[in-house]
Amino acid sequence: MFNEFKEKQTQDPFALQNKKLLRIDMRYGEVWARTGSMVAYQGDVRFVNKGSGGIGKMLKAAATGEGVKMMQCSGSGELFVADEASEIQIMYLENDALSVNGANVLAFSNSIQWDIHRIQARGATMTGGLYNVSLRGTGYVAVTTKGDPIALDVASSPTFADAQAVVLWTSGVSMDIRVDTGGLGSMIRGGTGELLQMAFGGQGYVLVQPSESVPQGGHQSGGQTPGGMLGQFMQ
Repeated sequence: MFNEFKEKQTQDPFALQNKKLLRIDMRYGEVWARTGSMVAYQGDVRFVNKGSGGIGKMLKAAATGEGVKMMQCSGSGELFVADEASEIQIMYLENDALSVNGANVLAFSNSIQWDIHRIQARGATMTGGLYNVSLRGTGYVAVTTKGDPIALDVASSPTFADAQAVVLWTSGVSMDIRVDTGGLGSMIRGGTGELLQMAFGGQGYVLVQPSESVPQGGHQSGGQTPGGMLGQFMQ
């Protein structure tokens, strides 16, 4: 057992120990990680809980009712992070940007700038506002997914996804909110009722996980606002 599961040796700053465990080499500098995501470390690693990430982000979190709690990690050695055994996907941004569901943010390089941003979409006004986490710059980003995701090229065909299943999309992708009126009738009849869909266009990719995070019973909870659907993420 100890040979099968022993630590993998790599020179990469961010590397998968396995599909559900991220290894971060702290020799490359400070990183940000989801608060509470540390499962182990070796060496001298220190943690500072930044909450919603500074005064500006805290004010946005208070105003929007959303937030993503992060901790700043520094020192030397190896840091291992995970989030409830979810699968982990690693990306390297090179002067690029992502719009990410905050519930899926796991860790990113200190060189990546992040903020809470309101999604600009024509149909978003009817939801009371949708908010995501903006990650921008050059460095590593690790996100979690429930199961193996699919990356859809939005330029190849009109692309639609359930708001609960969308993990992130790349820069160059536009998003609008589509209301499925047939879904309302479906809900009244006791069906699943996919009321709100996200419609994507432009150039780039949208990452979708095989899970809608829908409460047991097969429908959205009645007390939850659509603005919180994208964003159960930021609690």
